[in-house]
Amino acid sequence: MLKILVGSLALGLAATGAAQAEVTVRAPDGFAIQIVSVVKLDRDGAWARLVDIASWWSGAHTYSGDAKSLRLNAEAGGCWCELWNGGEVEHGRVVAVMPRDLLRVNAALGPLQDMGVSAALTFQLADGADAGTTKLTVNYKVNGSSLSGLDKVAAAVDGVLVEQVSRLSAGE
Repeated sequence: MLKILVGSLALGLAATGAAQAEVTVRAPDGFAIQIVSVVKLDRDGAWARLVDIASWWSGAHTYSGDAKSLRLNAEAGGCWCELWNGGEVEHGRVVAVMPRDLLRVNAALGPLQDMGVSAALTFQLADGADAGTTKLTVNYKVNGSSLSGLDKVAAAVDGVLVEQVSRLSAGE
């Protein structure tokens, strides 16, 4: 049922032009997701928005419940962290930065963190088809033990990422 719901959500978002998402690989020991979207900002604006993660990530998908607790230090070794009065979480560690082109973070997000998996989240920017727009391609590759049952969580993770990328693209 969750698979059908998440699939319907992804198709609905794609139909509105918000994002096109696909779980490209799914296995007990890993999965890969690709999301393609158009940001209605030029490359400079899209980059600035991307690295200001608190401006577009949903507070519903944070530990603190408030996206303002998020920060992303966009430099090699930088932290994608959440700090609030009740605790701290490192969501990921920046491993590649090419301003206006690419940001890659090692990030086992949410419940994946407790599973001991390895995960790479890559945001790639390119000139959009229309002036003043940017094509955004997001790839998320997660690998772990086959005991992790990652094939069973891929659709739910895809749904969460589609929501975030749609917020980034729409300026929410």
